[in-house]
Amino acid sequence: MLIGYDIGSSSVKATLLNSSDGQVISSATCPNQEMPIKSEKAGWAEQDPEMWWKYLKEATQKILAESNVNKNDIKGIGISYQMHGLVLVDKNQNVLRPSIIWCDSRAVEIGNKAFGELGEEFCLSNYLNSPGNFTASKLKWVKDNEPFLYEKIHKAMLPGDYIAMKLSGEINTTVSGLSEGIFWNFERKDIASTLLDNYGIDKDLLPEIVSTFSIQSKINSKTANELGLAEGTPIAYRAGDQPNNAFSLNVLNAGEVAATAGTSGVVYGIIESPAYDPQSRVNTFAHVNYSKEHEKLGVLLCINGTGILNSWLRKNVINNLDYVDINKLAAKAPIGSEGLVFHPFGNGAERVLCNKDVGAQLHNLQLNRHDKSHLLRAGQEGIVYSLNYGFEIMKNMGMQLNTVRAGYANMFLSPIFSEAFTNITGAVVELYNTDGSQGAARGAGVGAGIFSDFQEAFNGLKTIDRIEPKRELQEKYQEAYANWLKYLKV
Repeated sequence: MLIGYDIGSSSVKATLLNSSDGQVISSATCPNQEMPIKSEKAGWAEQDPEMWWKYLKEATQKILAESNVNKNDIKGIGISYQMHGLVLVDKNQNVLRPSIIWCDSRAVEIGNKAFGELGEEFCLSNYLNSPGNFTASKLKWVKDNEPFLYEKIHKAMLPGDYIAMKLSGEINTTVSGLSEGIFWNFERKDIASTLLDNYGIDKDLLPEIVSTFSIQSKINSKTANELGLAEGTPIAYRAGDQPNNAFSLNVLNAGEVAATAGTSGVVYGIIESPAYDPQSRVNTFAHVNYSKEHEKLGVLLCINGTGILNSWLRKNVINNLDYVDINKLAAKAPIGSEGLVFHPFGNGAERVLCNKDVGAQLHNLQLNRHDKSHLLRAGQEGIVYSLNYGFEIMKNMGMQLNTVRAGYANMFLSPIFSEAFTNITGAVVELYNTDGSQGAARGAGVGAGIFSDFQEAFNGLKTIDRIEPKRELQEKYQEAYANWLKYLKV
């Protein structure tokens, strides 16, 4: 048996997986409502890491109670987590402040300044990205704005590192994790010391490095009693949510592409030689199977405002109508929503727009023509068109994006979303019976040596649906996309 945790910004999911056949024994998501994100100032986004731990405990107790599994039969734990967040702890492993999470925009200008001072060519060739609004820049913000707190920092971590610390009492991280924070120099294959020096940050604040697939630490006695797990159970895998989502879909080699559309929307493709967008609108990180000898890299397109727009419409416009009924209502409007245009960029600075925070925007609303169905369809199509905007940037980098794999979840449950995605991108969409927590469990099986190789780890992974573009629909979506672009001011 294997346990996979997926620590999102909306919820925490735990899955108990049978390692012999790859089937889910039990899963639980906590809480029932989406976890809150605090935004004390415009562009800020914070969460309390203790909240993640609280809901991890609740989800663990649910899967153990439902399955009635013997705790000694659990042979590995894997962790997937929301990327780019910053968690700070003191020498006693107490959290010093709320986590500055992935969609927080406060450090944009810090990253832009470093990009100019260090040189764009240097940053892109060494880090494959601008320092931008990533974790290193968020740590610099704390140093500049909360100096008394900064002096108390023992270690600066990513959200997954924090969860591993709570499970084991040990603090470590991975190269994949360091790269997502712009703490890794791909040219030197070492810590990004030049950027840290520019920020005045001591590299000793970073955790020690462990391999992504390895016994990174073990459950300690305190946590074993708290969760009902066996002391010594290995924590054997850790990855950010998007590399992990790709892993969960068996996307490991050049030319393979994964997508997800939860709170944010992501397209993530694998390359085997360093490449980057000159404007850093899409970002390149170390993939889960990266090594200094074999560079497997993931090119990530992220749109912050994706499922969160659909959720906002549900809560504030449609009176919490069920998502299935929302999709039925949206289907009553034609492709293009009769000229109504929705830009979903309302969840912080968007990397694909060069870190601009333009806000969500509704254009061309006709009060005597448009109703709720048009609004809902324009929202879903607007999300797809924003993803396609980044999709085109990735194609211009020379990437092949002919087939995209995704879990049958979140926005891909919507027939309108899936239809629009495949017809505007021209890519075949394959939907699978998996999610991030299952991927984390499979990764733990690799890291703990339960599986002999990746092929064995994906026993039980099955295709649920395959959606292909249709020429007659592609023309209509291209026309609607052209109208969407007319209103986009970058």
